[in-house]
Amino acid sequence: MFLNRLTLVNYKNFESSTFEFDTKINCFVGANGIGKTNALDAIYHLAFGKSYFNPVATQNIKHGEEFFVVDGQFNKNERDEKLIVSLKKGQKKVIKRNGKAYEKFSEHIGFIPLVIISPADRDLISEGSDVRRKFIDSVISQSDKAYLKDLIGYNKILSQRNALLKYFALNNTYNSDTLEVYNEQLKTFGQPIFEKRDTFLKTFIPIFKKRYATISNSSESVNLKYKSDLFETDLAELLKNNLGKDRAIQYTSIGIHKDDLIFQIEDYPIKKFGSQGQQKSFLIALKLAQFDFIKQQSGVPPILLLDDIFDKLDENRVAQIIKMVDDTHFGQIFISDTHTERTENVVKQIHQSYKIIKL
Repeated sequence: MFLNRLTLVNYKNFESSTFEFDTKINCFVGANGIGKTNALDAIYHLAFGKSYFNPVATQNIKHGEEFFVVDGQFNKNERDEKLIVSLKKGQKKVIKRNGKAYEKFSEHIGFIPLVIISPADRDLISEGSDVRRKFIDSVISQSDKAYLKDLIGYNKILSQRNALLKYFALNNTYNSDTLEVYNEQLKTFGQPIFEKRDTFLKTFIPIFKKRYATISNSSESVNLKYKSDLFETDLAELLKNNLGKDRAIQYTSIGIHKDDLIFQIEDYPIKKFGSQGQQKSFLIALKLAQFDFIKQQSGVPPILLLDDIFDKLDENRVAQIIKMVDDTHFGQIFISDTHTERTENVVKQIHQSYKIIKL
């Protein structure tokens, strides 16, 4: 699977641009702020129906304009596939495949398998548990529609339960029967989500460790640990035991929406004890393991976006990553960098066809 052509209209800093791509390696090069990352984000937008960097949809419209269009022409399983994501201010975003609009965006997830590696991934280490949960959910959802459906269902019921807890507090009232209905529904959606996350990580962690060992030349040991309240007891019991607290704080304090993924280096939190280089290697290993897992599940090498890959990595670690990319295991790759010469020197080491796109 590969992207042949990308056309952008009023997308971020692009007024109207069309790019033709090589089926293997494509490098966007140019000065900072010229739009290299925006071009990669447009490709991400086609796969996920949203920006990787800016969740506020209207802020992806070029300043002073009323709409944006991202148009991609792909080849998947030797068939041409045309995808368009468009948004007009005051209207809902539209995603079309071969001229037909999706009724639900969730139907599109997984159609274009894609993995992005970016300096913005540091949020996985520095930010709260919600960022790491989204990472797990994003990986599983690309190959498991039932999981995505359960996740949407769980979040909807969670929102309704939280609204009910607020209603109880504001009106000085309480109805255990109504709350029990929401508890049951949370358990129905939440239990399979927990089980699938647990199963996924049992498969994923060894892949991740192997990737990290390659990048770091096995110089240190790393680990991922899944943290969930549901390891203690089932969700219905947890909700019952935490009822007093939930009523006091007016939201649901326990459940799979509080799960976390613990990042460790030599059995210590990587956030506190990992160097910048180690943290970067950790994140790249995490994303390459995501690539491996999705390829394993879908049978298709995902498109790989490498945004500013040389950021804060020593030459040895960059060399290890390039060696990994020089492999038939990978499909189409997009790279962004500020140094044309450095990029070209690196991609020449990869025995694949490539294209340099100067912005």
